[in-house]
Amino acid sequence: MKIAVIFPGIGYHVDKPLLYYSKKLAINDGYEILDVTYKGFDRNIKGDKVRMYEAYESAVAQCSEILKEVNFEAYDTILFISKSIGTAVAGAYATKKNIKTKNIYFTPVQQSFEVMKNSGIIFHGTADPWLDHEVFLRECAKTDYPYYLVEGGNHSLETGDVLKDLENLHWIMEKVEEYIVEK
Repeated sequence: MKIAVIFPGIGYHVDKPLLYYSKKLAINDGYEILDVTYKGFDRNIKGDKVRMYEAYESAVAQCSEILKEVNFEAYDTILFISKSIGTAVAGAYATKKNIKTKNIYFTPVQQSFEVMKNSGIIFHGTADPWLDHEVFLRECAKTDYPYYLVEGGNHSLETGDVLKDLENLHWIMEKVEEYIVEK
């Protein structure tokens, strides 16, 4: 049995492209899907470390409540698919519960690197205003995570050129599918 748990960002919900299509790929590979949905966030927290930490703490608490009935020991494969602050929540939850997970990290925030302990792959936009590209590269250099870059991509991995974004999304989903189905 396989389960994929989806950890969205604050403004990037589970039905936006990166998470929506990742879920579809996981379903195609036989995964049961569980969405973690948070609520009650102020969306204007960028750059405010106190409010960002409060949002993170709230998301972790909500996640723990949502997942409290899940028996992860019943699954052979546990995949966490996360976006933005969700990457920190997924990492913290897996560490706290001592769960061995595979991970797809979309546009992690800098604090995520402190709690990302299980295997995974990372996607980052070189123009992400939430995590400076040079800081991202320094954080990745401390890990063994493979990462994929979207040149000119923002925090949603979009460049502003719709056709280029669709081309990038296709490429991203190819990498996601490769990771999901690898044995």
